[in-house]
Amino acid sequence: MSATKKSIIILIADDDAEDRMLVKEALEESRLTNQIQFVENGEELMDYLHNRGRFTDKEQHPTPGLILLDLNMPKKDGREALKEIKEDEHLRVIPVVVLTTSKAEEDILRTYNLGVSSFITKPVTFASLVDVMKILSKYWLEIVELPKH
Repeated sequence: MSATKKSIIILIADDDAEDRMLVKEALEESRLTNQIQFVENGEELMDYLHNRGRFTDKEQHPTPGLILLDLNMPKKDGREALKEIKEDEHLRVIPVVVLTTSKAEEDILRTYNLGVSSFITKPVTFASLVDVMKILSKYWLEIVELPKH
């Protein structure tokens, strides 16, 4: 690991267990050593961010430095969660990267209008996902300056 990588928590919100596993493996394959937390829907995402329900322990569930967000989730979808995050003065500074199967222009426009930092369509192959995770982690963890929480 390069000494310049920041030790931030990456919170991944995705309802698909296989996608969560693939993203985790792709991040590991890209030599990422940051702690990764997972939630399975928008309600869990908001509970995590507000330390409610099963996420009350702030040490086990610290504020993430980066959120990878799927748009199509049950209970509360990624669009609704993104809107809530960006309307909250304490949460809006957390970069949110949409990582979804959607390629719909409407989703791209809507999420950028809501304040998403980046919109990435999930690659089809694992090798491509690893490449995307390498670039994503290099950009967000080595190049940009993130706010301290």
